[in-house]
Amino acid sequence: METYGKILLVAMPAFLLLVLFEKWYGWRRRKDAIHNMDMISSLSSGITNVTKEVLGLSITILAYSWFLNRMAVVQLQSKVWIFIIAFIVIDFAGYWMHRWSHHINFFWNYHIIHHSSEEFNLACALRQSVSTFANPFTFLLIPAALVGIPEVVIATIAPLHLFAQFWYHTTHINKMGFLEHVLVTPSHHRVHHALNPEYLDKNLGQIFIVWDKLFGTFQAELPDVPPVYGITRPVRTWNPIRINFQHLWLLVKDAWRTNSFKAKLLIWFKPTGWRPADVEERYPVYKIGNPYRFEKYAPASSGALHVWSWVQIGVTLLLISYLFGNLAPIGSPGIFWYGAYVFVAVYAYTELMDRNPYALVWEVLKNGYGIYLLFSTGDWFGSSGLLPGLQYVILVYFIVATIVTAWLVQKHYREDKVNATVQLAGSGV
Repeated sequence: METYGKILLVAMPAFLLLVLFEKWYGWRRRKDAIHNMDMISSLSSGITNVTKEVLGLSITILAYSWFLNRMAVVQLQSKVWIFIIAFIVIDFAGYWMHRWSHHINFFWNYHIIHHSSEEFNLACALRQSVSTFANPFTFLLIPAALVGIPEVVIATIAPLHLFAQFWYHTTHINKMGFLEHVLVTPSHHRVHHALNPEYLDKNLGQIFIVWDKLFGTFQAELPDVPPVYGITRPVRTWNPIRINFQHLWLLVKDAWRTNSFKAKLLIWFKPTGWRPADVEERYPVYKIGNPYRFEKYAPASSGALHVWSWVQIGVTLLLISYLFGNLAPIGSPGIFWYGAYVFVAVYAYTELMDRNPYALVWEVLKNGYGIYLLFSTGDWFGSSGLLPGLQYVILVYFIVATIVTAWLVQKHYREDKVNATVQLAGSGV
């Protein structure tokens, strides 16, 4: 936990700088593939994911160590081969986890967040799940256990394997010659993120594209079929926490509403997108038909909202950086109270980005909770030791954040009221 937190203190600024560099590069070439609110939503998803991981809120159903202790038949001596085999096994397991996440209704909820962006850029690589509290696929690591790969090696390679999937989320790199036959490249992954019928559920590999070619899920990027990004049932929100549970909530409602007992049981294991016929008829859900003719999610947003959203995520990034760097001094249960604050903060400012008037309720809840933490301890988790008086700066932030959010909610209300009046006048009503 503490080691991973310190790794993230280096990784997070690096990823942020690369995301901002891609935006600058796209702007410079007049091919900007990053829209402001979409980028903030993606970064916010990354915040929630790493917070969950650092706090250890994932449970492995079948522990790798259990397999290792009972199934190892040899013990490799070569450290080079230990790391090579571990990397290959993790990638093989990743391919099948990824494939099942695309093809089984229940498991799609783990993965929907990653495909929810209607853009394709480095920022969307950070859209990672917080709904995965358990890993039912640990058995896929049995090949590593058979050859005695130590648990510490798996724990070391796994985050590196994840980080190595960041770079190919871009439209600025074309096909890469020989590497197209071996590795997952930006071209391959553009296909994977596309909702075009030709591209759906293709190129599921994470590092090596050879798995797709072996198991029949490979599709090259076609010159006459430009990828259109997103999912066929668009999420229509910037809030990453709501996106994480949106599909699961639909499954719960459908299982409750259907009159078929069999459907109530099978809906979880049916192909992704399957719904009981009686529910689909009574409660239709919008689905994109023509990938080239649909309106991307882009609620109206003023310059003030753009600036304030950056302020909010900037403060949140600073606060989680402090958390990750001070996990041991803060200790338990303090780190979990801190983590709860982070989740409420992300929920609050992304609701405001959606122009949801209830964003003010969430912001008041977040700031009220923050003020309670300040006054109950007399400090912000020991931050005054880092910078004397910092707790007062944080208190001022809570107060200002409440005022600014209230002003923006009121501003949005007035704008929506004016727009509704104009539309009524235009329709002749």
